[in-house]
Amino acid sequence: MTTRIAAFYLFFPFPTYEAAREPLRATLEAAGVKGTVLLAAEGVNGTIAASPEGIDTALAALRALPGAEALEAKFSEADENPFLRLKVRLKQEIVTMGVPGTDPKALVGTYVTPEEWNALISDPDTVLIDTRNDYEYAIGTFEGAIDPETKTFREFPDWFRDFREKLEAEGRKPKIAMFCTGGIRCEKATSFVKAEGIDDVFHLQGGILKYLEEVPEENSLWRGECFVFDERVSVKHDLTPGDYDMCHACKRPITEEDKQGNAYVPGVSCPHCIDEMSAEQKRRFAERQKQINLARKRGEAHMGPDAAAVAARRREEALEAQEAAREDAGTEDA
Repeated sequence: MTTRIAAFYLFFPFPTYEAAREPLRATLEAAGVKGTVLLAAEGVNGTIAASPEGIDTALAALRALPGAEALEAKFSEADENPFLRLKVRLKQEIVTMGVPGTDPKALVGTYVTPEEWNALISDPDTVLIDTRNDYEYAIGTFEGAIDPETKTFREFPDWFRDFREKLEAEGRKPKIAMFCTGGIRCEKATSFVKAEGIDDVFHLQGGILKYLEEVPEENSLWRGECFVFDERVSVKHDLTPGDYDMCHACKRPITEEDKQGNAYVPGVSCPHCIDEMSAEQKRRFAERQKQINLARKRGEAHMGPDAAAVAARRREEALEAQEAAREDAGTEDA
């Protein structure tokens, strides 16, 4: 059965978010939903997967939250559920920027639809900024986009303040256009940038995923693949899974070429993270991978008629490794 994946977010006043957690979790669990939902006083954010009926139930429950009636989702499909379990988490922010007072409900940039985006970013008076992390930019971005070279979204405010000083030193006051995967980071980024006194600020409504869904590939200014924070790793222009694999240690995308080098040790390191991990992290990752391999061997020894169950267990073990590594390495991004 095809699995439906829904990515969503909405900024809205949500003072009762703590009390909403358990009822929402119970509804989603009963519908067979897996993935992550973040709740905060500023709204909701998440990516979930289930049967089409399960996703319909989940979105209905989310839209029933007071103030969330306008919540929209972007959809894609997969042969299997890309998530291991359901997590409904309470957070200070639904996407972490770390600048108190940044409020997209009160101040935000101008939304630009995917159909209008090409004209905006082709204008020589527009500066196009990719608000995602450096490893996301590396595998795909819009033609002409600036890479802030940030490792987390928390680094964006300091980067932009430095960038603005350079623009002012050059006497430039361009239009600022920003984008991200689903729209949430650039929505918060435009709020921050406008609060800094920049007036002509724009962002891609629905993010890259909506653009790839709606703009024909022959008219597209997108180059490469789009990184996504689940087992698919990346998606192509038609939103089908891309060509990248995942380093289960640092959660970054890797190519087949990366996996041929000495820096790549499955579950332990890759060329991107081998010099970043401490000896203790590498030891812990190596032990975890050893246990995964042992479990797989035990499964192979008892395959019999239950091969599908063993295959499912293997996949869950790999996803466990991804999630643990993501938290250990501090690379999880809402």
